[in-house]
Amino acid sequence: MNKILKTGIIAGLLIVVLVFIGGCFPAAAEGEEGTSSIWPMIIFLVVIFGLFYLVMIRPQRKRQKEHETLMQELQKGDRVITAGGVYGTIESLSEDSVVIKVESGQTLRVARGSVAVRREK
Repeated sequence: MNKILKTGIIAGLLIVVLVFIGGCFPAAAEGEEGTSSIWPMIIFLVVIFGLFYLVMIRPQRKRQKEHETLMQELQKGDRVITAGGVYGTIESLSEDSVVIKVESGQTLRVARGSVAVRREK
């Protein structure tokens, strides 16, 4: 099962449990003013933020770290695919750009960050 789907199912179950727990608190009596606690709402918001972190922020940081590692490990002769879908072989590297030789023999200079994937040789 897909990891995101599993996380979504868990998030949905937690939300259902929190809503159920929130509904289990007794209502204020007739003579009392609104003495309901704010703790269920705080717990609910903390759980929602935690799920948001697990589903959105953490995977994005992981992908960003992997891309930074890829940028540091690029070498002359690596076969790559750019973010624009151009397939080629690295001819030369500089600090901020990469010269890629494409199948037709032409060379393209692209930003180093636009290299999306390194292909197997």
